Amino acid sequence: MKFRVFARLIQIQRVLVRHRLDELISATHLLRPLRFAFYLSPATWFQRKRGGSRGERVRLALEELGPIFMKLGQTLSTRRDLLPEDVADELAKLQDRVPPFSGSVARTLVEAAYERPLGEIFSEFDETPLAAATIAQVHTAKLLDGTEVVAKVVRPGIREDIERDLEVMYFIARLALRYLNEAIRFRPIEAVREYEKTILDELDLLREAGNAAQLGRNFVNSQLLYAPKVYFDHCRKSVMVMERIRGVLISDIEELKRRGTNIKRLAENGVEIFFTQVFRHNFFHADMHPGNIFVLTDDPEHPRYAAIDFGIVGTLDPRDQHYLAENFLAFFAHDYRRVAQLHVDSGWVPPTTRVDELESAVRTVCEPIYNKPLKEISFGQVLLRLFEAAQRFNITIQPQLILLQKTLLQIEGLGRQLYPDLDLWQTAHPILREWMRERANPRTALREFRKQLPDLGEAFRLIPKLITQSINLAAEGRLNLPTESRTIEQLRHELRSYARRRDLTIIAASLLMSSVVWFAFVAQPLWPSGLLAAAAIVTFWNSRRAIGGPPP
Repeated sequence: MKFRVFARLIQIQRVLVRHRLDELISATHLLRPLRFAFYLSPATWFQRKRGGSRGERVRLALEELGPIFMKLGQTLSTRRDLLPEDVADELAKLQDRVPPFSGSVARTLVEAAYERPLGEIFSEFDETPLAAATIAQVHTAKLLDGTEVVAKVVRPGIREDIERDLEVMYFIARLALRYLNEAIRFRPIEAVREYEKTILDELDLLREAGNAAQLGRNFVNSQLLYAPKVYFDHCRKSVMVMERIRGVLISDIEELKRRGTNIKRLAENGVEIFFTQVFRHNFFHADMHPGNIFVLTDDPEHPRYAAIDFGIVGTLDPRDQHYLAENFLAFFAHDYRRVAQLHVDSGWVPPTTRVDELESAVRTVCEPIYNKPLKEISFGQVLLRLFEAAQRFNITIQPQLILLQKTLLQIEGLGRQLYPDLDLWQTAHPILREWMRERANPRTALREFRKQLPDLGEAFRLIPKLITQSINLAAEGRLNLPTESRTIEQLRHELRSYARRRDLTIIAASLLMSSVVWFAFVAQPLWPSGLLAAAAIVTFWNSRRAIGGPPP
């Protein structure tokens, strides 16, 4: 293990101990013995936080540990059904009240990005941040023509912090894959790799500006969602300038009610926005915590969402998109056999899975929550129960769907806060049904065919050349066929497990032989040698059975 990873693990332990969160150390089993070294350290005695509620201590620890941990806290803050109220209240502060960095540092960073004095870009720039988040903080400003804007500035040194914590995540993922038999189904390395791509993309504000513009085009003239205008001439990789939004944070329920906002319609619109983004646009805002969502109340009876922070967006492969929609519709229709069959057809479960058994498992989990209001169900609990039921079917976690699952949980958390009586199924069902109807429309098929015509023409033109190349490669013995990487990974995992059992056998055999030699050369063997020999024989016996061999 690299020294930097080991040092970071120890640092995590130290922060947890200092904030009196020792129970988390015991729960994670991670470097558990080292906690006693921290207890014996005088530095811990004096730095150990004495005051503060449990929730405050959790929030402060996450803030001290850095951006990846704060993002975890942001996600958890939307799940009040899974957290104690005091912890959820404190984690909600991570949504837009993360400790800021110095305004003078922000000015210096902006001038470095533009390579010009700030006065040549803005007529005004407020060094006091309007809001601070995990990746960047926001300052109000005015362009030279007087237009009110906000300037988003990436935190200094954050890439190094994130890359260090990603190394820790990869290390833990490799340990899990090596020592936990069930880990291969969860594909931990692929999951970390997917998260790495997402979090590093979030550091590029030019990419975020493009995401904001795309979302704005998708919802142009919409009464559901508004995306602020982006001033691309003033955007750089570490600085983004966009229109200033004046609305009410969606978490400020009391202010929304004071303005006469139709809360029920607002909650239903949130569900419609999610399903419209995922299935109609195939481009969804994937960081929907309350700190990133405002409500425009110009017309309180028809409130509009206003999104900010477009650093994390998601798209789906058309095949996954189709299977997800079919799964939702089958669930709405209580057709659990269809749900099970779709899981087999999509490759999310092995092809040898018995559909009737998977159908029964899905029905057991899903039927009790059907037609219940949101306040009486929890997708988080449902997902956990589904994962537990899925273990016997070797369902493989799909890393490309992690963002979607995270966003769905956030949407549920928002809906739960806004309007607990929301009927999620009744709201979503017509949207999905209309989307499926459009996909089946011949005009839609013809339109898609026309889009593909140039690609089809180019493919037909290249077919003779590709056939000739393949024949030549086959004749020269250089034609290689791809193999299924998942099967190879499973084989590697089994070989590693066998190697560990083999090593255990060798060690046990060595102990046994050492004991025999000791008995042979010592005239009056002492009782420890006898115990060693007995232990070696028992260990050797058990290890032989562990690798499938007969007892000696």
